[in-house]
Amino acid sequence: MLLNAVIVSVVVMTVLSLLRINVVLAILLAAISAGLTAGIPLTDTINLLVDGMGGQANTALSYILLGTFAVMIGYSGITGVLVRHMLSFLKGKKGFLLLSITAVACLSQNLIPVHIAFIPILIPPLLHLFDQMKLDRRAVATGLTFGLKAPYILIPAGYGLIFQTIIIDEMTANGMDVQLSQVLPAMALPVAGMLVGLLVAFFLTYRKDRELVGTADKPPSPAAEPQENGSFHIRHAITIVAIISALVAQLMSDSLIIGALTGIALMIVFHVVPFKKIDRLVNDGIAMMGMIAFVMLISSGYANILTESGAVEELVDSTVGIIGDSQVIAVLIMLFIGLVITMGIGSSFGTIPILAALFVPLSAAMDMSILATIALVGTSAALGDAGSPASDSTLGPTAGLNADGQHNHIWDTCVPTFLHFNIPLILFGMIAALTL
Repeated sequence: MLLNAVIVSVVVMTVLSLLRINVVLAILLAAISAGLTAGIPLTDTINLLVDGMGGQANTALSYILLGTFAVMIGYSGITGVLVRHMLSFLKGKKGFLLLSITAVACLSQNLIPVHIAFIPILIPPLLHLFDQMKLDRRAVATGLTFGLKAPYILIPAGYGLIFQTIIIDEMTANGMDVQLSQVLPAMALPVAGMLVGLLVAFFLTYRKDRELVGTADKPPSPAAEPQENGSFHIRHAITIVAIISALVAQLMSDSLIIGALTGIALMIVFHVVPFKKIDRLVNDGIAMMGMIAFVMLISSGYANILTESGAVEELVDSTVGIIGDSQVIAVLIMLFIGLVITMGIGSSFGTIPILAALFVPLSAAMDMSILATIALVGTSAALGDAGSPASDSTLGPTAGLNADGQHNHIWDTCVPTFLHFNIPLILFGMIAALTL
């Protein structure tokens, strides 16, 4: 079991990431190690990697266009007006600022389902404010990741409806009849654990002032640089219209690409962005979001290797013989499987079919209730999404917080979110599975 390709590759990715090896190289080497461990020749492993990269092409293009749109919004100067007014209002109110950012992130999953699209627009302009307040950016990363995860796990709307429908469909397909109304009570305890982890991060772990070294010597990113400090102008009003139009277009078309293109087109047509500046702003947008886009592409290829090699099924099958009759051991092992698989694949949505195929018959054999099984499947799928270098729940916050090059993806996003969310998810998920 310990030499399973999933476990070996996740260990490789984690160790390399913690050693500050570039995340692209870390995931690439993890993917190669997965293929080789599964007995796939190097050439075939690379082919599987490249073939699988197309699975996230739509997402990668979306992120690049969103980055370009965010840079154009920053160029308009509206973010400078926003930050200037917020400075006096939020001075000394770190807790309120953190809770406000978390609330916005929560809305992005259910009420206004834009997922991480708001981050490159909202966060880069606030970096200067964070530095003035000596706010620990790790707390902001934790708040953003909470908002990107907890609502869809708990609330059956927007992305939450998609997540919970997958749970229902997969559990039903594996012989356990589940209703939508059962998911929320089953997932309430695990989400409560995440809330505990969030509050610990805000008011204990990252409560102290943190002053970044070298911020004075670094030029601000184009998206974060206010272009003027004057009053509200017509181009600011046009920018607001462009933002709203982009959101409406995205919701109507269910396409981040169409939404971002709508906003970019309006900014150009109404001359908020001069024609001669378009090249530079597009390049700046690619620079800000290009890394996250490429990581998503490689992560998709990595997931393809894990799937095609049969390593996931092998990991699942090898656990059956060691569970025995103990519910506690069974729950712990099932949660561990969810953590490992999601850390590698980077998608809680994508792991549900794999997990349900194992957990439903095992839970039935252990006389566990439907609610307990839902808690196991949902918690196991969510485990690892926070803390995975390949997850958009960590890549999104890093893309915004690292707009000025002062935020490390692994140590400032992945490690804090792993500790503050995965540990309580395991504890509260166990309680839910054993008591419901």
